[in-house]
Amino acid sequence: MDWKTEAQAWIEKRGGEFAALSHEIWKYAELSLREFRSAALYIEKLKAEGFAVTEDLGGIPTAFSGSFGSGKPVIGILGEFDALSGLSQAAGETEHHPLVPGGTGHGCGHNMLGAASFAAACGVKRFLEQSGLPGTVIFYGCPGEEGGAAKAYLAREGVWKELDAALCWHPGDTNEITTGTNNSCTQVLYKFLGIAAHAAGDPEHGRSALDAVELMNVGVQFLREHMKSDARIHYAIVDGGGVSPNVVQPTASVLYMVRSRDVPDTLALQERVDRIAEGAALMTDTRFERIFVDGTADTVPNPPLEACLYANMQALPLPEYSPAEWDYAAALRKTYVSEGLPGLGAKHDPAIAEQVKGMSENGTKALNDFLLPYYSGEDFSPGSTDVGDVSWLTPAAQFTALCFPAGAPGHSWQNVSCGGSSIGDKGMLWAARVLCGAAADLFSDPAILAAARAEFSRRTADRGYVCPIPPDAVPYVIE
Repeated sequence: MDWKTEAQAWIEKRGGEFAALSHEIWKYAELSLREFRSAALYIEKLKAEGFAVTEDLGGIPTAFSGSFGSGKPVIGILGEFDALSGLSQAAGETEHHPLVPGGTGHGCGHNMLGAASFAAACGVKRFLEQSGLPGTVIFYGCPGEEGGAAKAYLAREGVWKELDAALCWHPGDTNEITTGTNNSCTQVLYKFLGIAAHAAGDPEHGRSALDAVELMNVGVQFLREHMKSDARIHYAIVDGGGVSPNVVQPTASVLYMVRSRDVPDTLALQERVDRIAEGAALMTDTRFERIFVDGTADTVPNPPLEACLYANMQALPLPEYSPAEWDYAAALRKTYVSEGLPGLGAKHDPAIAEQVKGMSENGTKALNDFLLPYYSGEDFSPGSTDVGDVSWLTPAAQFTALCFPAGAPGHSWQNVSCGGSSIGDKGMLWAARVLCGAAADLFSDPAILAAARAEFSRRTADRGYVCPIPPDAVPYVIE
């Protein structure tokens, strides 16, 4: 009996349940580290499926894991479920229609990410039960990917070291392997404290915290000329000191995200930003509190695991879409600008680009309803992910599955709309079966894990993991 195929078919049969779970998390749309309803629902589902659940994983209230099986190998499947602020949107609509003005929404598709990973873990549990093979599967509920970096905090606690491999996926507008690496990052909140005064009557007694924030921002602008070309610095003023211009603002806060190629580079650049904050405080005679929020490492790619995932992507039929779904995707696509060919390979390999031209009708199709050619190269993304921290402690690989129209902008209301639609459901269930199949292969074929471990050792030999999270830091919720 082909127990892998049977487990994948079992996931498909229960597709309505897993889609309902995705839609429920979509409705909750809870922000990073505040995903209490989402975490509670997953914990309830894990217990009902017979997993041994660990709550408050790593001391984080919304982090948890569900384990089944015994012995080696131990395969982890990563799930996320946090949303983003300001992205409330009705599902399946092609115009911007917030359900709650200024409310939250799953603009990165983490409702689908978590649901597919959970479904895959359930399928792997069935595979282990039916096949009788030894091994353990662990579903990890990882909160705060958008701000909080729970995986990095868990890496500091050594959680990922117990795994022989970790598998992950992400909703996207393509079906392809995610490879290469990315920037590491840190997030730090600077809360400046001054002295209030009447801005006209006695300004000489005031010390403006807002002036300090503005001067810090100006200082960082001058820093940009003198940092590495791949580095990035972003900021958001989270407290402007109130709405009264005739008051010298006694408080003001700015949140900074600093990115560079690896953790040592990022920490060095972060120190320069810290010194600019000190200078701004000196210039304005104010004080400031520095609060570390989170940090993530660059990603270590693992081609043997990527190849395992890709083989399972090839083996499964891709979702098919109805005329109504094509019309919806086309209408949604008209609401944003989309240019260029899809996929990493098309960006780096001329031969792949030629193939993709035909597949995508030269980049004009509303849905990239095909499997992109396998590309395993040295792609670099200036963005960041806490999956990187996992990849420094165990072999890890990930892929994307089509859940959004072609070229859909990240963190957008368009993604929220589609993530609550049948297109999102189809991509989510396909991703679940890919994850399940790849995990089954890792349990069945020790040679894959051996190759993955050898690749991991080779790529991490020159430098070990530098955790971006300080020993005394705790997950911080930005209000």
